[in-house]
Amino acid sequence: MIFRELNNFKCKTYLLASESTSRAVIIDPLKDRIERYLGVLAYHGLKLDLIIDTHTHADHRSGAHELGELTDTPVAMHRRAPAPHVRMHVEDGQRLIVGDFELRVLHTPGHTPDSVSIYDGERVFTGDCLLIHGTGRADFAGGDPGQEYDSITRKLFALPDSTIVCPAHDYRGHTRSTIAEEKASNPRVAGRSREAYIQLMNNLGLPLPEGIQEALQPNQSEIEAAAMRFPTLAQLNSVRQLTPAEVATRIAAPGAPLLLDVREPEEFHGELGHIPGARLIPLRELPERAPAELADFKDRDIVVICRAGVRSTTAAAILAGLGFEHVFNLRGGMLDWDDAHLPAER
Repeated sequence: MIFRELNNFKCKTYLLASESTSRAVIIDPLKDRIERYLGVLAYHGLKLDLIIDTHTHADHRSGAHELGELTDTPVAMHRRAPAPHVRMHVEDGQRLIVGDFELRVLHTPGHTPDSVSIYDGERVFTGDCLLIHGTGRADFAGGDPGQEYDSITRKLFALPDSTIVCPAHDYRGHTRSTIAEEKASNPRVAGRSREAYIQLMNNLGLPLPEGIQEALQPNQSEIEAAAMRFPTLAQLNSVRQLTPAEVATRIAAPGAPLLLDVREPEEFHGELGHIPGARLIPLRELPERAPAELADFKDRDIVVICRAGVRSTTAAAILAGLGFEHVFNLRGGMLDWDDAHLPAER
């Protein structure tokens, strides 16, 4: 087995490959290091079979989509990942075959709803859930310290004690740890109850990552920041949210809202389908098309829809900035709509 960490600084990207089959997987690639990854693959004569993003990153641009396009390799993320063009949505417990080795997916939410860890039998790639002698922050949108504690103590700490911990970040120069070491001495988790962990994480008072605006929203939408002026975090936080049940009630009532789906066309007609009567305007086209095409809806309710409720929150904030005053977001997107067994056309 070939195993390498490819970046050699605080953001970690990992290569796993089979020496016998020359098949490889890259985990958590950075956009500004893609040439390096291609060089490493070429040097070792490896065929990239799979790219995995362990979660939606907030402090750097993901290189998963671009690397996938350059190498014709599928990108895998959890089904709760908001980004389009993910060719493989994975679930907890799913097994992924690369060459002659197997990876197991562990859904480990808390840092983000779509966080996964990847276990290869010897190592666990923990994303930003469990760090070496630390844990990932849980104060971003969708973060949940209670979920994170459960992910760490019930899933990651259930792995063999000898399992090597490979996080997506390290800020203190740590190079190696194991599950046994983290159980015994991780200062945030060891000997701490779930309630105490929640209290600790809710009171860290950490500043937002530098460049979060330029990284997080493009990672969620795969639209270049230069191509669209994204709303600020304050504008996003002000978007009004509706549950699937509330949207279904409004659709059935007089004066039903406009249902505006901002996914890509292949998603609109894909596995999750779309709500009957929804109009499609992809997010990347919305700022240009909305003023003319939605002019008749300035004073009417609009419910914006996407896969997981993230891109649609951005779209709702854009519409509010364009003067649409009655805009709502479908919380949880088509994932929650589908989970509630509400009608959809495919």
